[in-house]
Amino acid sequence: MDSERDMSRAEAQGVRYARELEGHLGWLDTFSGAALGVLAAASGIYTYLGVSSLLDSDGALSVFAALAYSIAVSVGIFVFWSYLMRLLPAVRTAGARLGLLGSMVLGSLAIIAMSSWLNAAALAGAAAVEQHLARTVQQYQNALERANAIAVSAQGLQRDVARVRQSFEDLGAQEASGDLSGFAGRGTVFRILRQKSEELAALETQIASQEPLVGEAFTTGNEILSRMRSLTVEPGPVEARSVEFSEEAVRLAGIITRLRQLSVAPLVVRAASDLSASVVLPRLDGSSADIQAGQQATIDSVLSLLGQRADTLRAAAEAVSDMEPPADTTYTPISTADAVIRYAGNFIPSWAGAIAIDLLPAVLVFILMITQAAIRSGRDGVSMEQTMTLAELRAALSAARDVEFALDRAAPEPEPRPHVGPQPLRDPAE
Repeated sequence: MDSERDMSRAEAQGVRYARELEGHLGWLDTFSGAALGVLAAASGIYTYLGVSSLLDSDGALSVFAALAYSIAVSVGIFVFWSYLMRLLPAVRTAGARLGLLGSMVLGSLAIIAMSSWLNAAALAGAAAVEQHLARTVQQYQNALERANAIAVSAQGLQRDVARVRQSFEDLGAQEASGDLSGFAGRGTVFRILRQKSEELAALETQIASQEPLVGEAFTTGNEILSRMRSLTVEPGPVEARSVEFSEEAVRLAGIITRLRQLSVAPLVVRAASDLSASVVLPRLDGSSADIQAGQQATIDSVLSLLGQRADTLRAAAEAVSDMEPPADTTYTPISTADAVIRYAGNFIPSWAGAIAIDLLPAVLVFILMITQAAIRSGRDGVSMEQTMTLAELRAALSAARDVEFALDRAAPEPEPRPHVGPQPLRDPAE
């Protein structure tokens, strides 16, 4: 008897718990649809802004197309989550729940594909394009500095050329005084040394003439870079700034190409190769065989020295030529939506907000599932008669009386029976 009383008390508590939850759900249902509609409308507005940024034209047709797409997205989001908020908490079998959960995942992915990334483009599209501009400026700066470093290193070859030239001039002076070959004068050996020193002097002059051009190009490139940096942070529509940025990028690319062409390293490599290969040997002009033999020995020594100096100069020039060239940098205009996708890692809060506004109803669906499961657990094992409230019982009795009254009125009236009175006695004689 006590166990039955305890069981009925637990069942009564479960019923009260279920009724309390049902009351809360009834109150929440009064505005859940409106709240879902507001979320869908907000997502549609940001989707409209994102679609508008993708369309090239600003005409009426483009506005209508963006508006139609955003309305379709809003309606789709509202209908999709309305279905799930009603159906998923109501099903009881595991198979039905898994099927609807799979449908919810698939639908959520579709919403992200058709709406969330456009919402992110509307929220952070301009900032993402500015990020693209800033990244491009950094790439151009690296390329400009690299091209200038190579050009300046090539200008440093002027010192190497000057040393070689000076060594040949000193040898020529020694030959003129007779300290080199032992025969004073400006004969064959002197002319060879003079020829090579003049070639190197011309090369040195050509290298020196490039130096102001390199400095001017680098200064102009930095001025263009400064203008490009200012365009990345200036107020105003980013589209207009992107057009001007593109023009400056073309100018800067030309400056970088010019700096690469001003490098004299290839010229020095060719001059070093010609230093020993293009020696014009004059006729030996010694008055005797001994003098000519001395001149020939000196010429052989000079040619050997030319080869050594040429190898040294070529190695220095090739070291500059082998320096890693600046990376090819080209500015490519990008839309706000593409910029948000490319630089998604820099705009995680915007992506989170764009996705949350579309998938927030999923949280409501799970809340309803848990609540409905709690309501069913409170009513399990309780018969319908035990769950009826006093108001429901009165309504049921009233309905039963109404049904009984309706049945009585609908029943046919019984037919009247003929009256059978006492029969008069008849005379037996009759």
